[in-house]
Amino acid sequence: MTAPATVLIVDDSMTMRALIRNVLRNDPGIEVVGEAANPFEAREKMKALDPDVVTLDVEMPNMNGIDFLQKIMQLRPTPVIMVSNLTAPGASATLEALEIGAFDCIAKPGAGSNTFETLPGLIKEAAQAKGRLVKRRGRVAAPMTRTAPSARAPHEVTCSPTGPELIGIGSSTGGVEALTQVLAEFPADCPPTLIVQHLPAAFTGSFAARLDRLCPARVSEAKDGDVLRPGHVYLAPGGGRHMVLRKAMQPYISLVADDPVSGHRPSVDVLFASIAKNFKGRSSGVILTGMGRDGAQGLLEMRKGGSRTLAQDEASSLVYGMPRVAYEIGAAEKRVPLARMTRQIFA
Repeated sequence: MTAPATVLIVDDSMTMRALIRNVLRNDPGIEVVGEAANPFEAREKMKALDPDVVTLDVEMPNMNGIDFLQKIMQLRPTPVIMVSNLTAPGASATLEALEIGAFDCIAKPGAGSNTFETLPGLIKEAAQAKGRLVKRRGRVAAPMTRTAPSARAPHEVTCSPTGPELIGIGSSTGGVEALTQVLAEFPADCPPTLIVQHLPAAFTGSFAARLDRLCPARVSEAKDGDVLRPGHVYLAPGGGRHMVLRKAMQPYISLVADDPVSGHRPSVDVLFASIAKNFKGRSSGVILTGMGRDGAQGLLEMRKGGSRTLAQDEASSLVYGMPRVAYEIGAAEKRVPLARMTRQIFA
């Protein structure tokens, strides 16, 4: 019998700790081994209990969750799930945590909602990824300053006449860090790029803004009717509508409130299928780290339509779910390490 995933709950609110504990206690695959009201208490309990997963509040007195997360990733890499309020400051801080190396984020429950329903499954996935976090030792968030095109080194990625005319990217757990690394190397004149990253609705606008400060290309949260332009990256808004590529006089974005597909809305499958249907020119499809199988079928449709298709390899994926399925069903032509992904996209 597989041992249960052990969890340490870190939150300054006794009520919130109780809520998390009550959600987890009914799952036989999870054991809550401890609780802590602040990072200093949590540090001692991590040493004593060696939990598989830590749930961590973002806003706490004395030392906030971001500072504590940096210490965890530098000194004792452990899967951490951030538990955040859906406020603008909370969203920004949570995204910084994901870039540092947090496994995923989940919103604190609001009035009439229970956002913790997915927490047990997320914790069990995080526990399986514990060994992968050793390689993250010493990592810190990337500086949020735009890279000036004129300052690029000669070896950096450039567009070519034979490269893609359109790029689609899908990602989930671990994708915030992966996308940050991939897009930081995108040229300022990149082809129009459409991205679906599974995130709560309140986080996608902040994530787009952070990417825009980091990347040479312009990054924005997609809006219904946006006409695709070179040098622009469009991030699907979270929570409610699929992002679909349409083509009239010019390709444009349509946001559609259809049912979830592959368990998600927006869905990578929906985006990729629309690219396969409405864009017959040269395009590339990419699936990065993430749980589940969203995007695999859509990527297969892109490949059948003549697009170049890539998947992140297992060694560099925080969660080798979406890329694995894409490769196994023949949707991805090749598996590529994250460090070489941007060069492969533009090769």
